[in-house]
Amino acid sequence: MLGLPGWLALKAEALHLANRTAEALEAIREAEVLAERFENRFWCAELHRLRGVFLAALGAEEAQILASFCEAIRIAKEQKSVSLEKRAEATYTEYRRQKASGSGGRGFRLPLG
Repeated sequence: MLGLPGWLALKAEALHLANRTAEALEAIREAEVLAERFENRFWCAELHRLRGVFLAALGAEEAQILASFCEAIRIAKEQKSVSLEKRAEATYTEYRRQKASGSGGRGFRLPLG
């Protein structure tokens, strides 16, 4: 059960790549519930980052996308995980770049890894 959030994150990435992003968000929600229930928060920063990626791809509200990326960065900092912090910051930077260039909308293609 402790490893299940990680496997669900991989499932979510695969669903997203198969253009089933709404289902990917459901897998992320399930992973977050399990991470909280079993107090295994190792995956929390990455789950929030992936949620931001998926929300951007679906054209969700800016506030939701921003909240997901900010929470990913905050958790990574709190956990002192430099790699997860840099990954979340890089994804958020790419989101802002695509948004500024007008290449986003419902077509944001942000890096998964």
